[in-house]
Amino acid sequence: MSNQEITILIAVGCGVLALAAWVALFVVPAWHAYSRMWERFAAMFLTLYVLAALVVAGVGAGVAVAFYWDRIAG
Repeated sequence: MSNQEITILIAVGCGVLALAAWVALFVVPAWHAYSRMWERFAAMFLTLYVLAALVVAGVGAGVAVAFYWDRIAG
């Protein structure tokens, strides 16, 4: 297995884990918080904003680490 294949495998695994965490921590509680179907779908739709905010924060942190890597690594 090449280094690129390992990197892709790890990235896909992290993506699946992050998606499972979003469903377990945000979507399921939002679904169970309401009884009417339209309220449930509205709450699930609003969790997409939380997901987008988490993605932006993660990308920002990744860019910051990549930009300052020479200072971090020593």
